Amino acid sequence: MQIERISDNVYWFQSDIYAKVTAGVIIGPQWAVIIDTLALPEETLELRRYIEEELHLPVRYIINTHSHADHSWGNCFFPGTTIIAHELCRVSMREQGIKALQIASASDPQFKQSKIVLPHLTFESGAIQLQVGKKHLSIFPSPGHSIDGISILIEEDRVLFTGDTCLPIPFIVDGDIDELRKSLEYFTTLSLENIVQGHGDVALRGEIHGIIQENLDYLDIIELKVKQLINENKPEQFLEKITIDTCGKSKILLNGIAEQLHQGNLRALYQKFR
Repeated sequence: MQIERISDNVYWFQSDIYAKVTAGVIIGPQWAVIIDTLALPEETLELRRYIEEELHLPVRYIINTHSHADHSWGNCFFPGTTIIAHELCRVSMREQGIKALQIASASDPQFKQSKIVLPHLTFESGAIQLQVGKKHLSIFPSPGHSIDGISILIEEDRVLFTGDTCLPIPFIVDGDIDELRKSLEYFTTLSLENIVQGHGDVALRGEIHGIIQENLDYLDIIELKVKQLINENKPEQFLEKITIDTCGKSKILLNGIAEQLHQGNLRALYQKFR
């Protein structure tokens, strides 16, 4: 697991095992806040160990940026914490996450120690505020990757944790392309120093505009190409000819799963526009 201090009392963690998924920790004088857990139990337990043994603090809050397993299934390894999320995150975890974990546990023994812990404190619109020592966190909806997506701005540092709203390659299978555009465009108005993506490396101030614009361009390209294919009455199988590199992204992103994500985007748009 990769660990980096982004700014004073703000830490970033990245998985070495699964798709460069990330988590964050903000520490105060007496307790810490986690932004997302990691995909596999062993790495989430390592995250907990680091906070308890290296930072010498208990975890009081977990913020789930959305309901997907690689960001929320580790809630159970922090008993006694208060979990904050969008109301739709709670709904999704209750209606889909419990069953999904049962299926995963049947095929992968490492998930037998996991269980779904639902968010305790939820909201639907606007923003909620959380004070962590001298850090002021603003938590607000940022849908697009999923309907329950939220982001967390550390106002003093201008560091934004986006969950999967911002990724090296956008992924919209559980979300909406237009909502994602709105969220990404809003990020450009925030005068940010860093963006912590849900997967991949931290974006620095000089990179942020280019990363967001590249993602917006990618969304425009795939929408255009899928609509053209539909207008030509081509069957869904022809989506395979629209490769990721022809849409402005590299297939080596996120440890090589980028083409798989890209094809998922194309199929989702094909079904949407059909």
